[in-house]
Amino acid sequence: MNRKGFTLIELLIVVVIIGILAAIAIPKFANTKEKAYLASMKSDLRNLITAEEAYFADSVKYTSNLGTAYATTSGVIGPTITTTADGFTANVSHTTTLKTCSIYVGGTALAPANKEGEPKCA
Repeated sequence: MNRKGFTLIELLIVVVIIGILAAIAIPKFANTKEKAYLASMKSDLRNLITAEEAYFADSVKYTSNLGTAYATTSGVIGPTITTTADGFTANVSHTTTLKTCSIYVGGTALAPANKEGEPKCA
């Protein structure tokens, strides 16, 4: 007898292998998305530094309201800017992650940022 096609066992083995590969790939994809959200928040904070410094160059002071001079990436909430005696602090969050990112300029640190001008997330 000459048969063509796959047996049920062969098809079952292929389905199990595809399931194992999917179980490995899905968590890695979710981790990659989380990293992308953090990168967009850090990028927005770096852009905020540029906008604040441009405002400072014109007004010789920092502001907590940049108005239309600054826009965030989609999904990023904030920034919440607080002016201090010698600079400002700012933090942002994202709609799809619980982590927040902060940055500061001057002498008043804002956790998790621990180095002036460098955004940090936690």
